[in-house]
Amino acid sequence: MEIVTASVTDQGGRSRNEDSFGDWSSERLYYCVVADGAGGHGGGDAASRIVVDSVLADLRYLTVAELPPTGERLANSLEHANQNIVEEQLHRGGQNKDMRSTAVVLAIDRECRTAAWAHCGDTRLYFFRQGEINARTRDHSMVQEMVDAQLLAAEDMRNHPRRNVLYAALGTNTQLDIAHVDGTVEVRNGDAFLICTDGLWEYADDAFVTATLLSAGTPAAWLDVLAATVRANAKANHDNFTALVAWVVDDPESTVLKLTPGCAPA
Repeated sequence: MEIVTASVTDQGGRSRNEDSFGDWSSERLYYCVVADGAGGHGGGDAASRIVVDSVLADLRYLTVAELPPTGERLANSLEHANQNIVEEQLHRGGQNKDMRSTAVVLAIDRECRTAAWAHCGDTRLYFFRQGEINARTRDHSMVQEMVDAQLLAAEDMRNHPRRNVLYAALGTNTQLDIAHVDGTVEVRNGDAFLICTDGLWEYADDAFVTATLLSAGTPAAWLDVLAATVRANAKANHDNFTALVAWVVDDPESTVLKLTPGCAPA
């Protein structure tokens, strides 16, 4: 089983890019993290970088007894990252005491053919199977709560004036809401994962993300289309955006994933 990846990050219309991402791979394991910082004055980019570095450092040294990585274990790694941000807040002081970060971490075990993920905030993970969304993380946000309560249509959450109000983010001493998949999920040839910050999904709804996956020949081509859509439709001062894609392929010689809606991957 091979994992084909691609990534993109863009400063957008902001003075600095407060998003961070990273991945790590061994013969058996693949980890990736995407984080979206907030706090200004360098705090946001510092917070998101702490998340990525902390999570990857933590997961690299899992024992055999901890494999395959589970959603619960990944949530624990985000808890550790939260503690590290809090410590850095105390060290920096001043305006950086409020720096925060959202995050998603994904782990794939090639040997066990499993995946797991955990997240906090409104950075999202999409899991595609046979060209359709099989799972998607639920935002820790006011507008997500409104959608769940049927007070707001899902298609309206991207433009709601309170869209940026979050109920959870890393960098807090209070009780923290970190969501995770229970245990692990099986991965199959043709499965695809997209992790992205809100700066991207604000301009690409679920239908568009799915349609562009089906027409893309490679992960890089898919991200090119998504990034171009953001740049074409975003306001002048639009947010940073970052995305990372991981496709599962059984043929190590192939980097192209062919999908037909409702059919098993070729």
